[in-house]
Amino acid sequence: MKTRHLFLIVILLAVAVFPLSAQRKVTLKLASLVPENTPWGQALNKMAVDWSRATNGEVELIIYHGGTAGDEAESLRKLNMNQIQIALFSSMGLNQIIPEVFTLSYPLLIRSNEEFEAVLTKLRPELDRKIQEKNYVTLAWAKAGWLKLFSKSAVFTPTDMRRLKLGSNPDELEMMQAFRAMGFQMIPVSINDTLVALNSNMIEAIYMSPIAVAAGQWFGIASHMSTLDISPFVGALVMNQVAWRRIPDKHKPAIQAICKQLERDIDNSIASLEATAISTMVRYGLTINQLSDQQNKEWIDYMAAQESKLAGPIFNEDIYRKIVNVLTDYRKGQ
Repeated sequence: MKTRHLFLIVILLAVAVFPLSAQRKVTLKLASLVPENTPWGQALNKMAVDWSRATNGEVELIIYHGGTAGDEAESLRKLNMNQIQIALFSSMGLNQIIPEVFTLSYPLLIRSNEEFEAVLTKLRPELDRKIQEKNYVTLAWAKAGWLKLFSKSAVFTPTDMRRLKLGSNPDELEMMQAFRAMGFQMIPVSINDTLVALNSNMIEAIYMSPIAVAAGQWFGIASHMSTLDISPFVGALVMNQVAWRRIPDKHKPAIQAICKQLERDIDNSIASLEATAISTMVRYGLTINQLSDQQNKEWIDYMAAQESKLAGPIFNEDIYRKIVNVLTDYRKGQ
């Protein structure tokens, strides 16, 4: 009888303990537009492995690469409904969460990786707080290269650019409005229609990341690239707070450290990938139009003259002023 009672106790304990262990595991879904075979895709895969290892398997990350969970607008909708818990956004997607982020893309305001690092370091606490106020947690920020101008004919000055029809993704409405306010001919063209639009002469120029242009092979038609860096391309990994609260507090410092390493890995790999993309395109016929110091100054002066049309009406004026102050201090120290 005692043996039977002991056996029943063991069974009851087992039934009670196993469900608790199963409940400890937190499964999170992550949406990314970036293909898996890219530095971002590979870094996210590594992050999933690292999270599992650091939490003893208690946090599992399932990644939907290459837009399989939808575009950025759809990812944000699913994030709000907790159908996914984490999403990788570009500055355009982040703009739907807090418009202040879009000001980092103000054309020709930030002009180097070093300046971008100085600005992001200074403004990150404020941007993180604003994102948190919208019920999200910023896991990582990352510099994702630069937007550059690709065109059918050489562009050295704003006058050259005003002569050309500039294609712009209609989903990036604010950026299209910014270029139109600066006096450029803007034509809305979806990413999927870019090649056809260039071939048909519907558009004569595009502003995009060299990595994207190389992947789409649009440089075969838009065969000129200006050395002008239009604006930094920024990305961020965002989690909804419902999911963040599900993660045991004991694991959060390790997860944050892994995300910090993700930022460093992406920064290094993107810079290398961008350089490789440009050199590959040059081998296959891309012409790089090297701007002189005077031509660079002409662009900067032209942009400065547009401030009243951009800072406030299109870009957040408060953040714009803060960026200007950071850059002024940074440039004084150079």
